[in-house]
Order: sequence, then structure tokens, then C-alpha cells
Amino acid sequence: MLEEREKERASRQYGRPSVGGPFSLTTHEGKPFTEKDLEGKWSLVYFGFANCPDICPAELDKMTSVVNTVQKEHGDIFLPVFITVDPSRDLPHRIGRYLEDFHPSFVGLYGDYDATKAACKKYRVYFSTPPNADPNGDYLVDHSIFVYLMDPNGQFIEAFGQATSAEDVVTKINETIQEWEKETGRKV
Repeated sequence: MLEEREKERASRQYGRPSVGGPFSLTTHEGKPFTEKDLEGKWSLVYFGFANCPDICPAELDKMTSVVNTVQKEHGDIFLPVFITVDPSRDLPHRIGRYLEDFHPSFVGLYGDYDATKAACKKYRVYFSTPPNADPNGDYLVDHSIFVYLMDPNGQFIEAFGQATSAEDVVTKINETIQEWEKETGRKV
């Protein structure tokens, strides 16, 4: 029965974009973090930068609202993740300070330019930070604006754009959790 459910679930994944996969970054607390660290909890993953004047803070506020709402119903089953697309300026201490304004369980990730670019490629994230950006420079970073929902197996479920409300994200998450628990026979 479980095998049949897994086959059915896999067939629904067919035709979906390949999002996520192997990456190796470092947390804002200096610990190694890979795609394996997403396993065991539901994850919301966002790519942005700490100097962002408006869009990134609004999206992280939305993620905070979503995580708070989902936690009330399901408990501590979510890991909100922020991955910087500005590796020249967003060093660990800066990311840590930036994330203090949002949900306390946020994990901030950074890496050098190549590691950042590799993680972005896995999630199909566009970003415009030049590889030799001046860390003291005053520049903005153009980047994709999506919040990625990943299941407890680290598999991509959905990408939510900027226009998606927190309420709509919560509704989709609740539906997805219920479906996933029914299909897998597991709870997180």
C-alpha cells in the first residue's frame, strides 16, 4: 500500500520543474548546511539580500506570518531558510542581525560567490550580483522573488510568488501537509 502511494506521488511530480538539490553553504552561526539539513521538517526557502530596501523584508515578514500560523495548528514542523544572493556584503554577523527582525527559527545561509551561484542554480533563482562586487559598495541586487515550499524529504512542492498572500500560502501548506501525511502515513 505504501509503495503504491509513493508511485502515485512520484507520478504527480512528473512534469514539475526540477527545483532544489545538492548545495553546500554555511549558516549565519558558522555551521555547515546542505540540502540534507532540510530533511525532517517542512521548509520555506527564500533567496534575498540584507540590503534589500523593501521586497525581501516584505517576503520575510510574510514567511514569518505563515510559519507562526502553521505552528499554531501543526506545532514546530517548519524550518524557514534565507539564502543570501549577495555574498560580498552578507557575512554571517550581518545575516544574523538582519534575521533578528523575523521569525526566531530562521536559518540564514551564505557562501562564496561560486557556492551561492550553485545553490541558486539548483533552485532556478536568477540573481545579478557580480562575482567581484565591492563589499563596501552601494548597489542593489536583482533576483527572483519566490518562496519555495519543500517537503520533509527535501522535495520541491510549490513556489509562491510575491503576489501570493500569506493566507493563500497557509491554505496550500495545510492542504499539502494533509495530503502528504495521508500518502506517506507519516507525520513530522
